[in-house]
Amino acid sequence: MDLQSLTLLVEILDAGNLSAAARRLKMSRANVSYHLNQLERSVGAQLVRRTTRRAEPTEIGLRLYQHGLAIQGELAAARESVTTLGQGLQGRVRLSVPSGYGQLVMSGWLIDFKRLYPGIVLDVVFENRIEDLLRDEVDIAVRVIPEPPQNLVARELGVVRYVACASRAYAEAHGLPSVLDQLSGAPVVTAAVVGRQLRVSAYQGEERREIVLEPTLVSENFLFLRQAILAGLGIGLVPDYVVQDDVRAGEVFTALDDWRLSIFGTRMFMLYMPNRQHTRATQTFIDFILARASESGMSKDLG
Repeated sequence: MDLQSLTLLVEILDAGNLSAAARRLKMSRANVSYHLNQLERSVGAQLVRRTTRRAEPTEIGLRLYQHGLAIQGELAAARESVTTLGQGLQGRVRLSVPSGYGQLVMSGWLIDFKRLYPGIVLDVVFENRIEDLLRDEVDIAVRVIPEPPQNLVARELGVVRYVACASRAYAEAHGLPSVLDQLSGAPVVTAAVVGRQLRVSAYQGEERREIVLEPTLVSENFLFLRQAILAGLGIGLVPDYVVQDDVRAGEVFTALDDWRLSIFGTRMFMLYMPNRQHTRATQTFIDFILARASESGMSKDLG
């Protein structure tokens, strides 16, 4: 067994199947399959279960994969030490952030980080789906979710507070809801999963209620939702950071403030893979974002 064989195993399991691994390694699928067979023969055990869609590790394969990851991490750190000797911090961080939180809150943090560390390349994707971090080659993802996945390290960035809100013009023309049930008959502007009913959880002391809504306008783009709320198209159900400046300016009013509302979850997490040696660039970025988050709310280590 050699380093090249371990690297091949890591690439196959990271990619999810032999064809994707072959594209990454710029090899033919048959060549990848041959080298995997040779590795399994030298170990004397099956390392990967092949299906038509996925390549899953056996118990022995998983152990070798973890060793391979650790070795790759050490090699990357060694290369980085040599490359950056006598220079500023360098490297690359691929980051996936929610569209709203990323644009309205984190963008300023990311710009400040780049000013401090101009040698680090930030590759930032704005999206809301929960992706496979390995398959999509994402180093760090930030997500609003009720509970973090068990297979990832999760660092809590803070609490997300949803508000029911409307523009001054809408409030003057139609009024604001004073009880939860009035949301059911109102035109609602919010983010939701296409094709599903929107279930909103509401908490008041020990009481918990759930109401089902059918929004009149749905989008994953929170900047667009903010524009729609300001245009008076309906009652917005959005995180407070989306409209906080407009509320301070008196252009948007909030309602049902005695209820704590939740749609996708009330906690923001930074997620990354466990058992993977971070480069100095990635670890510096993690520490920077946690420090920024702690200035606006308590961050917690959850894994």
